[in-house]
Amino acid sequence: MPNRTLCRVLDEMRKANETRNFSYLLGLIEEAQVMGDRMEAGLYDKADEETLRETIKQLEARRKILRDEVNALKVEKGEEPKTYYDL
Repeated sequence: MPNRTLCRVLDEMRKANETRNFSYLLGLIEEAQVMGDRMEAGLYDKADEETLRETIKQLEARRKILRDEVNALKVEKGEEPKTYYDL
């Protein structure tokens, strides 16, 4: 059976109401709840992903600043500055 969508489950609920056959309605409600929960979780994950990307950008910028500071201190001490891959 292919993946079901929330709209299909809601259509089945409407059919159950039209035919007044409520024997499987509780199962459909549960299925719709699970689908809704998964959709909400996906939205939260997407928001977290965007926040993490911003945090990564900020940390990379901070790392570059610190790397430059370390290299400047090494030059002051007369040592050879390290390359990007050495840090």
